[in-house]
Amino acid sequence: MRKLLFQSFFQRPLTEQAPALDQTAVEELAAAIQRATRRRLGRSLSIREIDAGSCNGCELEIHALNNAYYDVERFGIRFVASPRHADVLLVTGPVTKNMRDALERTYHATPDPKWVIALGDCARDGGCFAGSYAVVGGVSQIVPVDLHIPGCPPPPVAILQGLLSLLDRAARSATST
Repeated sequence: MRKLLFQSFFQRPLTEQAPALDQTAVEELAAAIQRATRRRLGRSLSIREIDAGSCNGCELEIHALNNAYYDVERFGIRFVASPRHADVLLVTGPVTKNMRDALERTYHATPDPKWVIALGDCARDGGCFAGSYAVVGGVSQIVPVDLHIPGCPPPPVAILQGLLSLLDRAARSATST
């Protein structure tokens, strides 16, 4: 223990470089989401994240949306604790047998209009967990999915682009009806 303590005084910490980020592109993307949200909903976009059985890789990218690099809350995107306050259900991972009922109840507790996003490859079809005795399948086998964002895991910018495309599609469908 003493040896490790002394080594820590003389060795630099092992850290990764911060991700390369085009701050202007992220700000433009987030501002476009804010405009589309205000136009469609008249207020901020509220997201309820649901882990239906993932490995937590997608959750790390979702959490990155709230860190100092992205800070999406300043653009009117917020994560909520209750599905009753949500506009979007952001579902990660393959749906496990134990999470099937919870996902269905959460979907029914979310008020209309609501959108469901399947985030990551596992949410689409079970990913590397497909065929497991504990996995029911992808999110679309349990609840209707409005958008799938591919990736293992998808980066935060892809999540923002997915939210923007969902809002644009919802706005187009509302004007066409």
